Amino acid sequence: MENRQNDVAFDQQRLEKREEVRASGVPFYPPEFEGREDISAIRERHAGAGHEKSEERVCTAGRLYTIRNHGKTVFADLQDGSGRIQLYIRKNDVGEEAFNFFLRAIERGDIIGVRGHVFRTKVGEITLWVDEITLLTKALCPLPEKFHGLKDVEKRYRQRYVDLIMNEDIRETFRTRSRIISLIRSYLTDRGFLEFETPILQPIYGGANARPFTTFHHYLQQNLFMRIAPELYLKRLVVGGFEKVFELARNFRNEDIDTHHNPEFSMVEIYEAYRDYRDMMALTEGIISTLVHEIHGSFTLTFDETGLDFTPPWKKMSMDMAVKELAGIDIWEYSWDELRTIAQEKKIEDWEKATNQRELLVLLFEGLVEDQLVQPTFIYDFPIENSPLAKKHRTREGFTERFELFICGMEIANGFSELNDPVDQMERFERQDAKRRAGDMEAQMIDYDFINALGYGMPPTGGVGLGIDRLVMLLTNKNSIKEVILFPSMKPEAGTDRQESQES
Repeated sequence: MENRQNDVAFDQQRLEKREEVRASGVPFYPPEFEGREDISAIRERHAGAGHEKSEERVCTAGRLYTIRNHGKTVFADLQDGSGRIQLYIRKNDVGEEAFNFFLRAIERGDIIGVRGHVFRTKVGEITLWVDEITLLTKALCPLPEKFHGLKDVEKRYRQRYVDLIMNEDIRETFRTRSRIISLIRSYLTDRGFLEFETPILQPIYGGANARPFTTFHHYLQQNLFMRIAPELYLKRLVVGGFEKVFELARNFRNEDIDTHHNPEFSMVEIYEAYRDYRDMMALTEGIISTLVHEIHGSFTLTFDETGLDFTPPWKKMSMDMAVKELAGIDIWEYSWDELRTIAQEKKIEDWEKATNQRELLVLLFEGLVEDQLVQPTFIYDFPIENSPLAKKHRTREGFTERFELFICGMEIANGFSELNDPVDQMERFERQDAKRRAGDMEAQMIDYDFINALGYGMPPTGGVGLGIDRLVMLLTNKNSIKEVILFPSMKPEAGTDRQESQES
């Protein structure tokens, strides 16, 4: 394997100090630090501290962010996961040997444990008067110089650990993400839904139109696919008698990377027996409006300088009505040739591939309407041609009972009345498979076992999938998906070869 030591940013002076610490006999990378209390708890308990040292001796630990040397006295800032506190370190209190060791061996970025008493400085800052210091971790890589944060965007994504160390607002983003996921789980479990885990490695991919990642299982001697969606397995559970199910899923799609797409992403898929797509719209509206209110304290928020109102009920439009109202094109008033001319004049992408009015309707919607859907809006009644898993519409020939939710031009949710007719599903799969064999890398395969499952009978069912990453974008006011995924996919850095050989 290629030697990659040059990719490690160890600082030579810090390496030398590490060796000095090791040689001095000071405990080296100790395994624990007993008695530690969160900084926030110490600050809260001593909020009324005066200028005299507290009688109580406290103990805490964290990372050093600043060190200000004033000769025989040092001020420093210590931070843990809960907050930050100022340290006051005097030679007379910690002893000359420990004080000199601190000055000589401990630096910004190191993790230390401290004991001492709390007091308030003359300028009113809660401070820990230190009488004992323990070096817990020697940082060999120096932190960025600017105290207010790491600004190189690409480096922030590649070295998220540094980003989290330096930028409190980024830590807050991911705290919010964790809270959003917990709230979704609670919302569903409180309503009787059961959470399940379905296979990530699948012999047949399905549940969405997307290009999969492929791998090979040596023992089974077969190709396997990273799932693009958990849908077909969750619906097997509905067949088996679980009537309200969901999964917080990691999905993988071998597609482009941009501000709204990452090859590995998170979503929640939900299925409920004896419900339809209108019920799923109501469920989606309930989940998201509850999230907004829990996170922001009201039903309104600002995203990228745009005010959004999530107060239920939200706007609903059929796809053909949306194209009529927002693009000024009533597709039913034009002949096929006239519609093709309009699409060509509007520079609609792939317009020439459409084979009927319904397929052209989808292209017109995507090209002319999506970006105009700023406030939460449900678009419903999708053509059957691009909805292979949705039930045929009960009153509109050639359409399905499917919806998508759009906010700020982004698709946030996709749901439908689930197709539960195994014969119809087989025919849809066959049409998808024909497209795949003709070169459409996003078309679905035929999942015969899923069709067999439907043959045992699946009750009327509604389902919906919500994109968690895009939801977090909206709720944290981030305009790139990379800002809300801890470790987003990135191109290899210039001058490096990431495809390292491996021994078999």
